[in-house]
Amino acid sequence: MNMTMVNLVLSLLGIGIMFYCLWLTISLKKTLPGGVVGEKWNTLIWLVAFFTIGYLATPFSSKLSEDVLRMLVGFIFLFGAVYVAVTIKLIQRIIRELTG
Repeated sequence: MNMTMVNLVLSLLGIGIMFYCLWLTISLKKTLPGGVVGEKWNTLIWLVAFFTIGYLATPFSSKLSEDVLRMLVGFIFLFGAVYVAVTIKLIQRIIRELTG
C-alpha cells in the first residue's frame, strides 16, 4: 500500500471517529444540567464541530499551498490547546461539584 493510500485510510478513520465524538458530545448535552457545566459543554460541542470540519479537509490537504497548510496547522494547534484547557476546566468543575 503506498503512502497516499495510507494517508487516505488514516484520514477516513479520523473523520469517522470525529463524527462519533461530535455525536457523543451532542447527545450527552441532553443529560447535563445547565449552569457552568452546560455552558462549557456548549463550547466543547463547537470545538469538536470545528475539528470535525478540519478533519474533513485533510484528504484535500495536498491541494493546498504550503502557506495555507501552515496556517491551518497553526489554527489546529491553537484550537487544540483551547479544547484541552476547556476540557480540563470542565473536569475540574465537575470534580468540585462531586466532592462538594
